[in-house]
Amino acid sequence: MSSNTDTHDASAYYVPHSSPWPIVGSMALFTLMAGAVTFLNGWGPAYAFLPGALMLFFMFFGWFSTVIGENQRGLLDGSVDTSFRMGMMWFIISELMFFAAFFGALFYARELSVPWIGGEGVKVFNKLLLWQDFSPSWPTNGPAHVGGLADGTFKTISAFSLPAVNTAILLTSGVTITIAHHALREGKRSVLNVALAATWMLGFLFVYLQGTEYHEAYTELGLKLSTGIYGSTFFMLTGFHGLHVTIGAIMLTIIWLRCLKGHFTPNSHFGFEAVAWYWHFVDVVWLILFVFVYWI
Repeated sequence: MSSNTDTHDASAYYVPHSSPWPIVGSMALFTLMAGAVTFLNGWGPAYAFLPGALMLFFMFFGWFSTVIGENQRGLLDGSVDTSFRMGMMWFIISELMFFAAFFGALFYARELSVPWIGGEGVKVFNKLLLWQDFSPSWPTNGPAHVGGLADGTFKTISAFSLPAVNTAILLTSGVTITIAHHALREGKRSVLNVALAATWMLGFLFVYLQGTEYHEAYTELGLKLSTGIYGSTFFMLTGFHGLHVTIGAIMLTIIWLRCLKGHFTPNSHFGFEAVAWYWHFVDVVWLILFVFVYWI
């Protein structure tokens, strides 16, 4: 069925028209990853990310506009709603596996690799042949440099400084989006708009404070992405989480603007629910990150 048709058979599964957005998205991701490789290998400046990021933004704007338009014209039936829910569920599971890989790397380095180099296990291969004076303490800036906090090359960020504040911010945002969801289901549009606005503002505040934390880490603490295994795991975990918060805050802003325009009803609001699921996922990942990266 063509997307420019205003009526459809309610018993039929909606088949979308041919769309350019999947190939645009593939090209955007390829360009973005090429920029990342360029920057991380020192072949180019940080704005090597920019072309891919702009292409990705263009794809999201166009594709979301298309789907929103189809939904507002009543073209998407219950079967499509079910497929949307399944798609979002599998997307969140894939994101869970993504973060599980980085947490696994942190666990392996901290609990297995560093103790092994320090003498645990088969000592003839590690303690005698590698670094005899290595102290298996965590955090460490190895393997490029032997040591860590003991040799004063960098300092860690206290869990109960900005990270604790950001934890409170994200937990509060989880409460406000839940209030917004209940308000939507009960038809309380004013409460919905206020609570949802509070959620995206808290999200952007989190990102701002994390940027402040990164600036302090680089300029005052000597903690960088290149600071050995601790620096790389720290910035990969917190950085990718920060990226997810940024994307989530942008999606919340879009949903808020849609709410202001009167979109969504108490019985039909999966666009809102999908973003709420994503936001709660981001909250849970941060709690795990706070405990195992900052605290313990």
